[in-house]
Amino acid sequence: MITKEATVPAPAPAPAVPEPPRPARGRRRAWDEAPRWQIYLPLSVYLVFTLIPFYWILLFALRPAGSTSLVPWPVTFDHFEKVWTERSFGTFFQNSVLVGVATLVMTTIVALAGGYALARFDFKVKRAFMLALLCSQFVPGALLLVPLFEIFAELQMINSLVSVIIAETVFQLPLSMILISNFIKNVPYSLEEAAWVDGCNRLTAFRIVVLPLLRPGLIAVGSFAFVHSWNHFLFALMFLNNQEKQTIPVGLNTLMSADSVDLGALAAGGIIAAVPVVLVFAFIQKWLITGFSAGAVKG
Repeated sequence: MITKEATVPAPAPAPAVPEPPRPARGRRRAWDEAPRWQIYLPLSVYLVFTLIPFYWILLFALRPAGSTSLVPWPVTFDHFEKVWTERSFGTFFQNSVLVGVATLVMTTIVALAGGYALARFDFKVKRAFMLALLCSQFVPGALLLVPLFEIFAELQMINSLVSVIIAETVFQLPLSMILISNFIKNVPYSLEEAAWVDGCNRLTAFRIVVLPLLRPGLIAVGSFAFVHSWNHFLFALMFLNNQEKQTIPVGLNTLMSADSVDLGALAAGGIIAAVPVVLVFAFIQKWLITGFSAGAVKG
């Protein structure tokens, strides 16, 4: 018996997908392919307007007294020596470093504990507490100078760097806690749960698993607290009466009098005040940008 094999029809060819039309060579470029001069020209103009004040500061600080030259030549460091020794800027610098580092450490530790509580725990007044933290940022520090002065006077903390450190830390905590809490929310909660299963308690799991992932956020919060306390003027002016306890912003104010201003000494003092902040941002800019961007993703 002869059987005929069933013939299977061949599949139909897939329809050809038309290629997208290529842009003509004479068309205008897209916004993401802008010519380089459209990028570099605005940046160059902005850079010029930014660097001109710094150049004038360097000019007054490095050229001799009484000179009107637009080029600091011959270069002299007499103004730096004057403000560092005769105007006690060495003492001001040490006080500012002490206040800045202490504020950085206290703000980071307290904000880390408070931010973890806001990120991992739910309680009844959580929304109200977050709203209070946000509203506290709209209160100028100058409005609280008199109440703070009365409190520190009762505690016998006037003319002490501790009063300035406490005031700076309190004013930095709201924003720091919000940033840290948002950064902790980006860390998966399952990582802590896995550490608990392995036998760790909450503190150990936080120290081993979560804390290493918070490095950019901690650097961002700490640097922001340091720079703010380094440049703040009002608290040091109000709470410190002795010249040996004053910080650099108050020291710069002493270089200006009602009759005259020593521009060379003032410029040298400004450079001394700016160099630490510039160095800090130069070393931590990568972690600083990562910390602020990651802390602003979730709320």
